[in-house]
Amino acid sequence: MVTRKDLQKCQRIVVKVGTSTLTYANGKLNLNRMERLVRELADLHNAGKEVILVSSGAIGVGAERMGIKAAPRTIPEKQALAAIGQGALLHMYEKLFAEYSKIVAQVLLTRDDFTERMRYLNATNALLAILAMQVIPIINENDTVVVEEIKFGDNDTLSALVAGITDADLLIILSDVDGLCDSDPRLNSAAVLQNEVMEITAEMENSAGTKGSSFSSGGMATKLKAAGMCMATGVPMVIANNNLENVIRKIVNGKDIGTLFVPREEKMQARKRWIAFGSVTHGKLTIDEGALTALVKRGKSLLPSGIIKVEEDFDRGEVVSVITADGHEIARGMVNYSADEIKLIAGHKSADIGKILAAKDYDEVIHRNNLWVK
Repeated sequence: MVTRKDLQKCQRIVVKVGTSTLTYANGKLNLNRMERLVRELADLHNAGKEVILVSSGAIGVGAERMGIKAAPRTIPEKQALAAIGQGALLHMYEKLFAEYSKIVAQVLLTRDDFTERMRYLNATNALLAILAMQVIPIINENDTVVVEEIKFGDNDTLSALVAGITDADLLIILSDVDGLCDSDPRLNSAAVLQNEVMEITAEMENSAGTKGSSFSSGGMATKLKAAGMCMATGVPMVIANNNLENVIRKIVNGKDIGTLFVPREEKMQARKRWIAFGSVTHGKLTIDEGALTALVKRGKSLLPSGIIKVEEDFDRGEVVSVITADGHEIARGMVNYSADEIKLIAGHKSADIGKILAAKDYDEVIHRNNLWVK
């Protein structure tokens, strides 16, 4: 089990900062906080650590430059403000990091860069190449071109995905709260900070509270989602308050700061990590109790005999959701047969596939190597 002391050994660290961390309430950049952030990251880099920064703030900076007080509502408005703000934000980062002789690289990503397998691998290789050059990547969602269908929705999710594809040792999410509390501290002054979390419960999700600042898209709910992704993939994650002096250094030194989300013992394989969190599902397979037991308790492949329903249209090689009869998703996997083919063989034994389809390429509808079970 990962402990605070283990964080001292972390070599590759992803740090995510939100709009509320980078700006004042009036929308202007908080230069003092940015300088502290850059100084800490540069110092970590000097110590031989690999550092990745996931930074929000482009839309907020663009709005401030244009004198817009209210958060934009339409996609074109957000795209325009992101285009205006992204350059200004990166220019400020470059200027601050240059004071410590650090080179930075801007990386803008969309959801499609993760859902399409080849683009996922390309994004991974590009980030690893940047790190190998001892350059600090500064990552943000490409809000200038993104549309609703391919949005991450928040940079908490993006940071968790980045931590996954780069095989990071730690994700730190800096926010305007001390960590995860048993209730929203902005609404309840008696809220108690959770020092360590081993499992994310429905009660935690229900009490996650509201989103952050007017120009942010996150909040505690999105941070819990990111934590769930990290815990499943074997990456420890810490939520902490950006106002604490040397907060990143203290976390990396194993100090009792914020909330530590303890991951599984082993890191998930890259392929299963993509299936679980990078891909988008294209359909649903409903399974019976026998198949549920085989998948969850025995780690078996999904055979056609255990499938009772096929929903939506999908092709071979696409990722689908595997659900129980009462509608709960228990797994995701890459199918060996199309939706039309599975409808024909559902409920039948693997030995009958060749007779039904006039050919049999696989015994399994989803092989266990291409299956992620929750």
